Amino acid sequence: MPTTIARLASPLAGAALALLAVQAGPARAQGVIAPPSEGQPIAPQPPTAATVDPAAPGVPAQPGSAQPRMVGPASVADLADRLLGAVVNISTSQKVEGGPARPAPPLAAPDGSPLQDFFNDLLNGREGDGENRVQSLGSGFVLDPSGVVVTNNHVIADADEITVNFADGRQLDARVLGVDPKTDLAVLKVESDTPLAAVRFGDSDAVRIGDWVMAIGNPFGLGGSVTVGIVSARGRNIQAGPYDNFIQTDAAINRGNSGGPLFDMYGNVIGINTAIISPTGGSIGIGFAIPSLLAQNVVDQLREFGETRRGWLGIRLQEVTDEIAEGLGLPNARGALVMGIIPEGPADNGQIEIGDVVTRFDGRDIATSRDLPRIVAETEIGKTVTLDLLRKESLDAPARPVSVEVTLGRLEDADETDAGEDDAPADNDPAAPDVASPSATLGLQLSDVSDELKSRFDLADDLSGVVVTEVAPNSAAGEKGIVPGTVIREIGQEVVKDAADAREKLAKLKADGRRNALLLLADRSGDLRFAVVPID
Repeated sequence: MPTTIARLASPLAGAALALLAVQAGPARAQGVIAPPSEGQPIAPQPPTAATVDPAAPGVPAQPGSAQPRMVGPASVADLADRLLGAVVNISTSQKVEGGPARPAPPLAAPDGSPLQDFFNDLLNGREGDGENRVQSLGSGFVLDPSGVVVTNNHVIADADEITVNFADGRQLDARVLGVDPKTDLAVLKVESDTPLAAVRFGDSDAVRIGDWVMAIGNPFGLGGSVTVGIVSARGRNIQAGPYDNFIQTDAAINRGNSGGPLFDMYGNVIGINTAIISPTGGSIGIGFAIPSLLAQNVVDQLREFGETRRGWLGIRLQEVTDEIAEGLGLPNARGALVMGIIPEGPADNGQIEIGDVVTRFDGRDIATSRDLPRIVAETEIGKTVTLDLLRKESLDAPARPVSVEVTLGRLEDADETDAGEDDAPADNDPAAPDVASPSATLGLQLSDVSDELKSRFDLADDLSGVVVTEVAPNSAAGEKGIVPGTVIREIGQEVVKDAADAREKLAKLKADGRRNALLLLADRSGDLRFAVVPID
């Protein structure tokens, strides 16, 4: 079985465990009561290993000599004891139509072991009333003593019944306050006669690679299990959704850990365990948790409104590659490249231009085009923010800094595709190429825009520039996703008037010793993107 990113929810009945990519996100809550210990954090024990002065540089250690070494916390027993009561197991039941559920792969205990019945019940999941139901288990945690529980959306998605199981043996039915599939977050509510043990969110931005973390969850339905590891990486993009920014950890998390908390050594939730990379479905030490600050507003919004209310800027973006940065004269390949402005959107105020590079948003640095949609979504609707841009106005002039102000709107579901990246080049062209051979420069055959070409390539009426009618096989332009029907709007950030003008500009770039040509391209619908093509 190929290595894959796997969901962590643990099915109790049905076929083999599904291996699918997921996404998620938690948040910092307001007014949360501290875990039972009068709010005092439990710090990790300091290193206790005996140390001696290290050997002089370049001198190998002598056999048997004590050397400085790093050790983990002496014990996390006190911390685990304090937190276990706030971590819950979540079981769901869903009625299915059709034939009987397929049996799960057998899980055998040693011969004669009393655990065999347990394993049979664990994997069977049938209610015995003749009704076909699929059951699954996941994890979650109590965020508020009044009974607010946070978990992953995929743990409870499509469930008919949701039961929250507590460490003390209580079982409470839960209702859904709200879900957000885009961050894979769900907020539940249970009714309890007494206040529940609760935990609070911490600051995931303060977590460093190498920090100790502890996961508590419900792997394979076995109940509250504690594992310890470190933060292996931050800011991981696993292609799970538009707001990927995962914490990677080697703390063992498995199926059934979905929705469970990842704690720092002070007992704060700094992540929600959501996905693993595994060839077998079990932990191999590569797990992913959603940072606590990623969906900080999502939890509050789901609790208050039952839905999310995200900020919306209204621009299309493209990644700034090293080649594009060189073509735009940028100091480095950082930021988000503006490739489109949504008509009547918040950014359609005449201040932002195609080709601008957003380097800062509301005082926060934008490292990549993935950062901007996430940060915008986290920002309050109606807030007026400052965007710091780099703007290249001519081929020979350096990019200059520009600051503009935009008042954010609300991101509606129908407009979401207009707020994120638009990196995919156009491809697939049903039209036959021109008979004429491609020009020597870039391997492209260029023609003036005409009604006949607009009809042949189904181009938008308002497109201007020159039309690519043929692309030489195995050419550099073809490798950059340029296909017949692509329209070249600019070359070297200068507007192209017609095919003769385009050839003249390309020839000048070559005569000037330029290695690459920066092209502003439009697809059939008019969506723009930059491409850097080597000059023959």
